[in-house]
Amino acid sequence: MSKIDDLIKKYCPNGVEYKSLGEIGEFYGGLTGKSKDDFVDGNAKFISYMNVYSHLELDIDTPDRVRVEKGEKQHTIGYGDILFTGSSETPSECGFSSVLTKMTDEPLYLNSFSFGLHLYDNGILLPGFSKYVFRSHDVRQQIIKTASGVTRFNVSKEKMKKVVIPVPPLEVQREIVQVLDSFTMLTAELSAELSARKKQYEFYRDQLLSFKKVSPP
Repeated sequence: MSKIDDLIKKYCPNGVEYKSLGEIGEFYGGLTGKSKDDFVDGNAKFISYMNVYSHLELDIDTPDRVRVEKGEKQHTIGYGDILFTGSSETPSECGFSSVLTKMTDEPLYLNSFSFGLHLYDNGILLPGFSKYVFRSHDVRQQIIKTASGVTRFNVSKEKMKKVVIPVPPLEVQREIVQVLDSFTMLTAELSAELSARKKQYEFYRDQLLSFKKVSPP
């Protein structure tokens, strides 16, 4: 962490600046006016609720499709946009975020149960930094408080505008992303190793406890 501390001292000696989401971007909604038939044999990529909920960065290789006719007025997701799930059965599961971290010329459309934040200036936040900061504990606690309801909870976009996030200089953001990406990769490798070990264990457990009679050669 010493390198990050040194960068903060160098580029923001008075402390890291915080900005509200209403200051840095504009919220937009997902698809409108669509029926079930529009999601059968669609002609455009569609980002589902679970795609946003389950990934730090969007899976743009999704097989999900929606039909969008030429001339329709629908929002498309732009590079660096931060997407949020709009509702859930509990406040703690509301407002989960995902970020479009890859450039693409192919239009991407968002489900109607989520919403997006388009930055006024894409140079203020690195997409890699956004994918981590919006899932950090402090920011998540703020987002949870924007949700209200009884049996189902919905995020208020007006309250979301008041959520504040740290906006360190890009040099600091890059270093933080590098550190967290390294941990993420290590975690994935460990998970894969644990999964392989579990399968190996189950194989030998079943073999050792089967007690099958072995025919003599």
